[in-house]
Amino acid sequence: MAILVTGGAGYIGSVTVERLRANNEDVVALDDLVYGHRDAVAPDIHFYRGKVGDLALLARIADEHKIDACVHFAALTSVGESVTEPAKYFQNNVEQGIALMGFLIRAGVRIVVFSSTCATYGEPKEIPISEKCPQWPKNPYGWSKFCMERLLESYDLAYGLKFMALRYFNAAGATEKYGEDHNPESHLIPNVLAAAAGEKPEIAVFGNNYPTPDGTPIRDYIHVSDLADAHILALEHLRNGGSSEALNVGTGQGYSVLELIECARQVTKREIRARFEAPRPGDPARLVADSSRIQNVLGWKPVVSDLRTIVQSAWNWRLGHPKGYSK
Repeated sequence: MAILVTGGAGYIGSVTVERLRANNEDVVALDDLVYGHRDAVAPDIHFYRGKVGDLALLARIADEHKIDACVHFAALTSVGESVTEPAKYFQNNVEQGIALMGFLIRAGVRIVVFSSTCATYGEPKEIPISEKCPQWPKNPYGWSKFCMERLLESYDLAYGLKFMALRYFNAAGATEKYGEDHNPESHLIPNVLAAAAGEKPEIAVFGNNYPTPDGTPIRDYIHVSDLADAHILALEHLRNGGSSEALNVGTGQGYSVLELIECARQVTKREIRARFEAPRPGDPARLVADSSRIQNVLGWKPVVSDLRTIVQSAWNWRLGHPKGYSK
């Protein structure tokens, strides 16, 4: 039996594929390579290039492999772009997702682990954020994930599609082989490290007047390896008959933008200049997870998600891959 990993050539998907293979799972990766990288998937992994809503391609995959579960990463994820191009996000994240879930139902697959996000909470009413907090996204990206969560709940009731929706906080860091390589890059840590490497003169800090100790936004960073392990535990939970659920994946520890930049200075031993700019629309002041539920349900705990380890692993990967996956 094989696990279909959509977005398997992406940042989190590639690390999850790596760790699934280390667990001797049969893995099939599907990615359109718009933002993913073929070199982020090992040559011995079954790989298909295409959209997750391509029903003919999905039929071919199901014909060639016995799929019993799906880990669905494939999505557009830029908050800013989703505000300016919402149709693109609903078409890709929701319309394509609906096609995929419909196919899985018809193919007899009843286990899905879904890549969701803390952006479904919007501006949280309490910190740390628990799963009981109201969901009211502030941007189309968050709404696209919210829509898919509601679809999965409906499909569970109607068709018996068991799911685990993992609401990520800030994925970061790298393994020895796989790291973060986006174009354009919107995530903070790789941009800070690009400034440390001299690839850009300074790092833009969006806002310094938030209601936080140093005025900059606070985020909960989780190492991509710990995040991948949460998906593996979620699969095990569902395979063992566990109930469907949505769970936060974070550490419960928040760091400000300035704290992260200072950590990067210490790790890289290089000067990193910061330039303050206006806050970005839709950026909450604090996003920190209450992760007690996932610890209780899945037995998951972050192992390598202290900030220095995250930044060091990302820096090591950048030094070993100065042009990302480009050869």
